[in-house]
Amino acid sequence: MSEQTTPRRLQLPTPGCYADPDRSGHTADDVFDGMAEHLFYTLGKLAPTASRHDLYLALSHAVRDRLMTRYLAGIEAINATPTRVVAYLSAEFLIGPQLGNNLLMLGIQDAAAEALRRFGIDHLEEILEVEEEPGLGNGGLGRLAACFMESLASLEIPATGYGIRYEFGIFDQLIRDG
Repeated sequence: MSEQTTPRRLQLPTPGCYADPDRSGHTADDVFDGMAEHLFYTLGKLAPTASRHDLYLALSHAVRDRLMTRYLAGIEAINATPTRVVAYLSAEFLIGPQLGNNLLMLGIQDAAAEALRRFGIDHLEEILEVEEEPGLGNGGLGRLAACFMESLASLEIPATGYGIRYEFGIFDQLIRDG
């Protein structure tokens, strides 16, 4: 039997010490550079041939980079001072489109709009309308769960939402005798 080892505590990047502005910066230049990097390396596209969907994905990845820095810093803070964390189970989460909300919460709407202008997109809304509804719910229960999670986030209460992964949708319906 091998001896047990404790997992190494990894040093996670925090917004104050993370040095790569392409992944964490909030200026139009930083967002543009992040989008260009994701267009090339993540999507395998060149800017002149990128579709609106490609630009949506590139912006989404660039925004995710900035969110990940904050997320990991939050995990770091929770681990530094152990505290209780809310675990919320719901059959569905009707969260709606997220890119616009994430831009707003990061305070980079104007920077994203300027970065998109450099790619030939005049209005941020042209890219935001590309996003599809995640389809994680269909009504009141899903919207209630999403609102509850948003309120926990606004209050800075550590929480994780857990859902149920349905193989064929939320309900398996069957019509008998016509």
